[in-house]
Amino acid sequence: MKRFLATAGCAAALSLASLGLASAAPPPALAPLPSADIAYSKFVLANGLTLIVHEDHKAPIVAVNIWYHTGSKNEPPGRTGFAHLFEHLMFGGSANYPQVWFKAMERVGGTDINGTTYYDRTNFFETVPTAALDMTLWLESDRMGHLLDKFDEKVLTTQRGVVENEKRQDENQPYAISDDVITRSVWPAGHPYSHTVIGEMQDLDAAAVKDVKDWFSKYYGPTNAVIVLAGDITPEEAKAKVEKYFGEIPPGPPVVHQKVWIAKRTGSQVASVRDRVPLARLYKIWNTPEVGSADDDYLVLLSDVLVGDKTSRLYKRMVYADQTATDVSATVDEREIASLFDVEMTAKPGVSLETLDKAFREELARLLRDGPTAEEVERVKTARVSGIIQGLQRVGGFGGKSDLLASGYTLEGSPDAFKTRLARIEAATPADLKAAGQRWLSDGDFTLQVTPFPDYQASDKPADRSALPAPAAIKAPKFVKFERATLSNGLKLIVAERHDNPSISLHLVADAGYASDQGGKAGAAGLTMRLMPDGTDRLDALQISARLSELGASLSASAGRDTSEIDLSALSARLDPALDLFADVLLRPAFREADIEREKALQIAQIQQDKDDPVQMTLRVLPPLVYGPGHAYAAPLDGLGDEASVTALTREDLVRDYQTWLRPNAATLIVVGDTTLAEIRPKLEARLAAWKPAPVPAKNIAPVSPPAEPRVFLMDKPGALQSVILAAIPAPPRNDPDHQAIKVMNTALGGAFNSRLNMNLREDKHWAYGAGSFDVDARGPGLFIAYAPVETDKTAESFAEVRRELAGIVGERPVTQAETDFAHASMVNALAGEWETNAAVAGSLDAIATYGLADDYFDTLPARIEAITPADAEKAAKRVVQPDRMTWIIAGDRKAIEPGLKALGLKVQVLDADGKPIP
Repeated sequence: MKRFLATAGCAAALSLASLGLASAAPPPALAPLPSADIAYSKFVLANGLTLIVHEDHKAPIVAVNIWYHTGSKNEPPGRTGFAHLFEHLMFGGSANYPQVWFKAMERVGGTDINGTTYYDRTNFFETVPTAALDMTLWLESDRMGHLLDKFDEKVLTTQRGVVENEKRQDENQPYAISDDVITRSVWPAGHPYSHTVIGEMQDLDAAAVKDVKDWFSKYYGPTNAVIVLAGDITPEEAKAKVEKYFGEIPPGPPVVHQKVWIAKRTGSQVASVRDRVPLARLYKIWNTPEVGSADDDYLVLLSDVLVGDKTSRLYKRMVYADQTATDVSATVDEREIASLFDVEMTAKPGVSLETLDKAFREELARLLRDGPTAEEVERVKTARVSGIIQGLQRVGGFGGKSDLLASGYTLEGSPDAFKTRLARIEAATPADLKAAGQRWLSDGDFTLQVTPFPDYQASDKPADRSALPAPAAIKAPKFVKFERATLSNGLKLIVAERHDNPSISLHLVADAGYASDQGGKAGAAGLTMRLMPDGTDRLDALQISARLSELGASLSASAGRDTSEIDLSALSARLDPALDLFADVLLRPAFREADIEREKALQIAQIQQDKDDPVQMTLRVLPPLVYGPGHAYAAPLDGLGDEASVTALTREDLVRDYQTWLRPNAATLIVVGDTTLAEIRPKLEARLAAWKPAPVPAKNIAPVSPPAEPRVFLMDKPGALQSVILAAIPAPPRNDPDHQAIKVMNTALGGAFNSRLNMNLREDKHWAYGAGSFDVDARGPGLFIAYAPVETDKTAESFAEVRRELAGIVGERPVTQAETDFAHASMVNALAGEWETNAAVAGSLDAIATYGLADDYFDTLPARIEAITPADAEKAAKRVVQPDRMTWIIAGDRKAIEPGLKALGLKVQVLDADGKPIP
């Protein structure tokens, strides 16, 4: 389940005029926001199935998105969790394809493959190469119409085990208890939303085959579903294909859909609960109107006024000014028959929840009394509209075109409901937001210290289900064409034109990253970057945040392992003022002491939270154990450093970090989107000329050897419901010639859903919600990691199984031809949808720049992958997977798991949360 400063020299050399930002004159009027639309065709089959089609031939892919109008709110008492259970059952195979769904999808290079369940709907979606659409529709229709034909107790037991492990995994996370407490507290007994989506363990245990069959038969018919096809297809082609595969399926019974039931409360209720978390958190909840209502849209905007950017009221008060909270959020949990207005505030160490509550009540009372300002409303409106428009780069996935069409139809009765929302947002006034807030947020708060159908008929032309349709020849993926240039200061420039969406992404990648902390103070690189958008010589953090909101742009800065990055996403109509701000942030950061102290406190708070999270705590201590002292990569994988190192950081340290590492001659600026090299180059020359080159130091990223024998470390997390098992070893750098062979090998071992580790521990044993392996790319030695979050009482057995799988792939069970063929298909076919968004293209160009890959690397990648043989994969496995030389870390309840580990003959060393040995 990644900010900057300026030197006095840079600041002096760069005038406001050179940035195009005169100090006296007001900024020029902004170009209007572009309009948003998704053209679609709608059909209703004879059996009642609704089909919505959007034609988009930008890439040879089609997004398939099916929404069933059923979720946890349809579950009767004693049957909670059924909707979510069925989401998993739908992935377990159907009558004519009794195999795991992901196997077929990954082979053809499907992306955005998932299913989700919420209170009102269950959806399944994938984006596939156009040539694989028939196969995908056959599979989707087979599980809609034929899931129960061969359904039995074994299938139920397998997927019930997966769901129960997901429940344990979720409940093992900090603050997990809040969902259950809030759900039971804010909804009256009997309300459809009065239990959680994942349900109760006893209900899942009691589920019988008949119960499950009855549930499916009632809710998963064509009349209760909508299918959206978006992408490289015409409406006529889509209708013919959907009728072919879905037309034979009987309509299903009428389904009763609960109408609006807001359950507005009066008075104030308070509940408190204790949990194993590092920081106290305050929740404030109100019951509010359903999605699609005018007040819902106004409340969404009002939530952004409270917490949208750094100028928002709660962030500015609690995080920036008072510095009493480490983070705050305000959202509207939008649902079909009622919603929840949710504010969350996490206290800074030593700050009481009463302090947060008092500040929150003051800010809310002021907002409800006076309303938001016109400037606030314009900022939040622009941010919302811009977010929707930029999401339309994609045909699939969350927020993509198919998702908007399906959700609008299912929950609001119209595929283009998003247009109603956009129009309402654009027309919203401060008075609208104030009135909605007064109606719904003045009372009823909960504080925590949840029609008859027409007669349809099935088609008499059933689809051939004797075999899964083979996909047609999938088009060879093509990487974007790009141009290179170098600015006068040595900054390398890469520009890729894409004119299908009125947006532009800038991605600056500099040779710095966490590795540059070597020899300095751990956590400095990340803190330096996080401070970048916090202030320049002429703007503070709040002014920068406000300007971004006005522009409908986003800007972030982060540090990774080898590089530090600044990302700007902007609308092409407002590129010039966005570039002005980008240059100001890059060249004139202020490093104000107040900003430094605030960000240090937030970084320390994040470290404390990571040390309490069972996965993050292992990833923090892993690199020092693998790389050893003195290596540039021997720092926590989150790059945050430790409490002592961050506390000791001074302004001088951060200025030195910026002056040393952020240099144009050691950086590349990648531009992707609605522009050209001829247009963007002079704009950048004018704004970045004052950024001066200088040498940057070398980093110790030399190769390292694994230990001579395996090491096993244990981190105690008392009361943990699961144990997290990690096994790690140094791996070759990203530009190694065997990189793709390692990827092929890893696809078989743990990199795909149907990989050995996942099928063993999830599908066969039911001990884990998911298990797998992956490699961490680096300029120097990378990391290869196998992982398995497992049931506490199966920790030792799971350790043995992971070790057995690692040994098998380099021993008696090398990668087979079938696994190699699957990896070829999965890796190559996935490239068809790999570069759908500007950010995705920029990411691949980043890899070319960062790791020194050839300019034609992605053009030749398919052929190179397909040339990899089982022998190549076996060689790669033996090079990387060395079970007898790996470093193991297990996080869990020591009292419960240590005896079993020692019974395996393991010599276990216990570590504290900082990775220091405990006797």
